[in-house]
Amino acid sequence: MDFAVLGWPEDGPRLRLDYRRFAYAGKFVTAQTGKAVLRDDDSLPPIDDERPPPTGGPESLPPLAEDVVAAVAFNEDRTDDTTLWIRYVTVRRDRRGEGLGPELLRRTADVAATRGYETVRIATNNPFAYEACHKAGFGFTGRETGMAELVLERPADAPVSVSRETYQSGLDRYRARNPDDRQRSFLATRDGSDPPAFVGEGDDD
Repeated sequence: MDFAVLGWPEDGPRLRLDYRRFAYAGKFVTAQTGKAVLRDDDSLPPIDDERPPPTGGPESLPPLAEDVVAAVAFNEDRTDDTTLWIRYVTVRRDRRGEGLGPELLRRTADVAATRGYETVRIATNNPFAYEACHKAGFGFTGRETGMAELVLERPADAPVSVSRETYQSGLDRYRARNPDDRQRSFLATRDGSDPPAFVGEGDDD
């Protein structure tokens, strides 16, 4: 699995993903955020999606990225140039559940540290993303965005240590939001548990 930074926000990188394979694909075409990806030369499986494939577009757009299995978009905090915000994370639908999201988040934080950032933040709107962020060394701050997303952060150069109480406090906020059946089932499995272990380099999950 190859990790690559396609560019930082000031570079204006664009990434063209197939919206039938990736959530938030349109968010990666903009040049307003930096981008990093995980690449794998696996063969693409058939698509169970009746929508037409993406075609056309301005000549300035890059070709469809067919070797990308996970992507992240990020930008610098508007009021603190030592903080990097992760804005979007997406994993190819057929590769979900393999730990690619936590791995990409971890590697992005690592490279942010070499760039001079001290803190990396992300906001999550569901318990699955919340769990993935903890695996990447992020911890719930107790804060929410104006859109009721839970804010997590970590030092750029190291995972943060999170207590069971802090971890569960974030899950409790999702429990109070009338979760759907899939989320409710997941939240039940995490009731009273410790935060998930940090997924470091060389780990399989």
